[in-house]
Amino acid sequence: MQFARTSLAVATAVAAATLLAACGSGFDDDGDDAGSEATGATEGGGSLTVMIGSSGEAETVAVQDATSRWAAETGNEVEVIPAQDLVQQLQQGLAGGNPPDVFYVSPDRFRMLAEGGSLYPYGDQIDDADDIYQSLRDAFTYEDELYCAPKDGGVHALVIDTEAWTAAGLTEADYPQDWDGLAAAAQALTADGRVGLAFTGDYNPVGTFMLAGGGFFVNDDQTEVTADTPENLATLQYIKQNMDAGTFAFAPNIDAAWGGEALGSGKSAMTIEGAWIVGALQNDFPERQWTAVPMPAGPGGQAATAFTNCWGIAADSENQAAAVDLVNFLAGSEQQQTFAEAFGPIPSRASLADWNAETFPEKAAFAEGMDNARSQVAVPGFESVLADFNTQLEGMAAGTVTPEQALQTLQTNGEALLAQE
Repeated sequence: MQFARTSLAVATAVAAATLLAACGSGFDDDGDDAGSEATGATEGGGSLTVMIGSSGEAETVAVQDATSRWAAETGNEVEVIPAQDLVQQLQQGLAGGNPPDVFYVSPDRFRMLAEGGSLYPYGDQIDDADDIYQSLRDAFTYEDELYCAPKDGGVHALVIDTEAWTAAGLTEADYPQDWDGLAAAAQALTADGRVGLAFTGDYNPVGTFMLAGGGFFVNDDQTEVTADTPENLATLQYIKQNMDAGTFAFAPNIDAAWGGEALGSGKSAMTIEGAWIVGALQNDFPERQWTAVPMPAGPGGQAATAFTNCWGIAADSENQAAAVDLVNFLAGSEQQQTFAEAFGPIPSRASLADWNAETFPEKAAFAEGMDNARSQVAVPGFESVLADFNTQLEGMAAGTVTPEQALQTLQTNGEALLAQE
């Protein structure tokens, strides 16, 4: 991916060819292949298009190199299209009956595509699928069927400015293990012009807090809204209490676009982000010394939101067999290691956890806890509900909305959406 970044921080693509460049791949206009055996030759003569929402040149080049190697080995042809707007271009391709053969799919778009019959469900053809973290497989399972292979994944971690940490008299023994420890550390780190903990003030990090608090936006099978609960209320009250104390803050409220900027610029001593922060800090704030540790446990235990994308295959593609073969190559252990080295994603395979921790120790915390993580909400249209919740959170930070009101509004809006299905 990289991983799905918070709404204020994500860079969706690099400038590249438009969807029209995908023409000439050859598709079945009837679109009735979903759920059937993959069609198309796996070796020689096939032509595939792969559309990605790239995080930058490194990711684009890595995918191009990988698909070129597979093409050379199999005698197929592959064109990689870095989308300028992946969602829009994919929708255009699907609506026009000419989508790319393979494309990135995020959890919040997955269910809509699966329900609409746009995805070919090839989960039973994924090599060693059980090796992929369960939380990532859950993100792309619909009606008990795994549709597509998660390409990478990761969770939120607590990222610490180690210079500020040491200056405050703190040691590794003080790394927060629970919410009380997090609040105490934030208080110790708060100084003139710097807040102890700042994170992007949207539903993603707040959702991770909710999970650790024993709640979440929806139930396990995403059929009921579970926003207005005592557990979620206690979570928002915890955040609000520390904000009122001046030790927690939403990044925009301290003139930072997202948590990475807050930490990198020295406006906060800690933040909560996914592994995408690594490259951002290295590129934009190379002087900042930092470490990442697992998220502290809350009343509900240790938990975090899992971020991922999968390799979707079009139901309308007449090259499905070749596409599945390509995806198995891309999602295999060897290629995931190559991707990790090239542009930094966390492998989706549990068997690579030790390798990842040894090779990239600074990223270990972003993979720890993947087994008990929770994927993002995949209910079609729920992104609009969560966008409104972001507004409620802004009001909570400003003191114009109470935690109770924020959750009640979220519950009402979510129930209204589910009632439309």
